[in-house]
Amino acid sequence: MGILNSLRGAEMKKIYSEIKIDASAARAWEILIDFPAYPEWNPFIPEISGDLRVGSMLKVHIQPPGSRGMTFKPKLLRFEPEHEIRWLGRLFIAGLVDGEHALAIKKLEGDRVLFSQSEEFRGLIVPFLSGIVKNTAKGFEEMNGALKERAESAGD
Repeated sequence: MGILNSLRGAEMKKIYSEIKIDASAARAWEILIDFPAYPEWNPFIPEISGDLRVGSMLKVHIQPPGSRGMTFKPKLLRFEPEHEIRWLGRLFIAGLVDGEHALAIKKLEGDRVLFSQSEEFRGLIVPFLSGIVKNTAKGFEEMNGALKERAESAGD
């Protein structure tokens, strides 16, 4: 385990995507935390469940474009209403591939927000994941667009 610990931070890739949404932070937040409704609108994360308490484990199924998708159980690191949800997921063991994912809302002037997603991948096999990282970035774009459409639509 010693070599694994010494190499854990050796490789890192980060992806980031943002979109401006003509809706209030409360509206965007309401959609983000309504996990049972994700299959209705979210092409990237069609399933998510769990208790929204820091330290709890979520169950997340991601479906990046061009992939079979995967289910994992990340630990909730941060939960700040109308601002941020952040979790840390791991592939098998710590240090192989650790992904810290953030969904963030920044209030803009008027009833507008900037929604962003980021993921920082760290670990031994990160250099071999360029296809997965690229597909995940596409998934971010799809989810961002779908969130914008849902938040800006009336009567949802």
